[in-house]
Amino acid sequence: VDVGRRPSPFSTAPHMSVRLALRSFTRHCHFSAEHSKWLTLPPVNTTTVNTSSNQLSSSTSTTALKWVTRCCPQLPKTLIHKLFRLKQVRMLPPQEQDHKFKKVTPKDTLNAGDRIFLPHSVKQQTPAPPKRLDSPLTPTLTAKQIDFISALVIYKDPEILVLNKPPGMPVQGGINIKWSLDAVAASCLKYECPESPRLVHRLDRDCSGILVMGRTKTSTTVLHSIFRDKTSRASDDNGTEKRILQRKYWALVLGCPRRSGGLVTAPLGKVVVDNGKSDRITIVDNSTSLSPQHAITEYRVIASSSHGYTWLELSPLTGRKHQLRVHCAEVLGTPIVGDYKYGWQAHKKWGQFDLSNPEDSTEELLKEEALPFGLNLNKGSISDKRPHLHLHCKQIVLPDISQALQNVQSLSALSYDLSAVKALELEADLPPFMKKSWDVTNS
Repeated sequence: VDVGRRPSPFSTAPHMSVRLALRSFTRHCHFSAEHSKWLTLPPVNTTTVNTSSNQLSSSTSTTALKWVTRCCPQLPKTLIHKLFRLKQVRMLPPQEQDHKFKKVTPKDTLNAGDRIFLPHSVKQQTPAPPKRLDSPLTPTLTAKQIDFISALVIYKDPEILVLNKPPGMPVQGGINIKWSLDAVAASCLKYECPESPRLVHRLDRDCSGILVMGRTKTSTTVLHSIFRDKTSRASDDNGTEKRILQRKYWALVLGCPRRSGGLVTAPLGKVVVDNGKSDRITIVDNSTSLSPQHAITEYRVIASSSHGYTWLELSPLTGRKHQLRVHCAEVLGTPIVGDYKYGWQAHKKWGQFDLSNPEDSTEELLKEEALPFGLNLNKGSISDKRPHLHLHCKQIVLPDISQALQNVQSLSALSYDLSAVKALELEADLPPFMKKSWDVTNS
């Protein structure tokens, strides 16, 4: 077949079919060669929460930058922006017949099913993934450790996992942290799910109580949106709209607030202390050079004690770092028992505790029954010389994400009202040392 000569209008059908077949074969070979040079990302498919209303949306579009960042969390952001700047990011729509890659910019909108291609060389620039607890290079969990972590689970469905976090165990790994809850959960709490549980919010290391984790990428994205939306919309909340996320903490404090209940609306900011070695959160106002973060907390007195302690129920309407601890110490004037970062002077004046040694002696720890991961949950009540932090996430109310995602998949509409979904009401028991303090203050 003479493929170099312009076809005559009188060409026969067999000649035309052969010519078209050759063109198709050549185009396919060219696409295969081009395709091997690129790293293919998963097709676009997202589910998010609309921040203007409690709507769960099955999104049909997202930006190219957001999709690359979501699919490649291990890539440095500077590298991702460089790839876009050098026009090395390509896109292929699902219905594209000629298999032609299209250059995309960070702000270009992608539709469901679109595929993004990155240069194959990014694999060489990707840092090695962090070592996991189930890696052959790291120690495996003992049967006692697995049983301990499994006993923390208070709720599980196909989309979420809820734990009663023990005090003293960090939720996320870092420098000098041997065991973190997210890594341990990834090692032994996958159950039948092929994906590892993911954090959607955090609790302080010494805080205890309800910790919610997502079991799939989709549920994690939805939960992230719910927790983030809770904070961003709190300043506009006038109390008339139903809150789809509610959290209640129990705290034992020194002294008693002037009122039995109320609303704390004090903005927070971070200051650096100890010549840059550490930082702390404090109340700020508009006259300072710090950028204040809106922070709102509801509180009410649960019980008062003749010993001078008070049990408070704290409901954070925003999710700022150390929000409850700072609001209690600096606004209510009642620091949380065991909070030596924000209530050191109050504990010192209290005079009932031995604060001479910042750490418990090894001899005292050996007298107690050792729990896995070096935890000690029986020691630290107000009867001990150095009480632990008495802050516990007691209850959480959130939408049934599993039901919501099933409804979105079955509905033709692209949004679903999360406030109409059945609410999950979950509760976590106090740790042993806080139960002892409860008994002491109510005796």
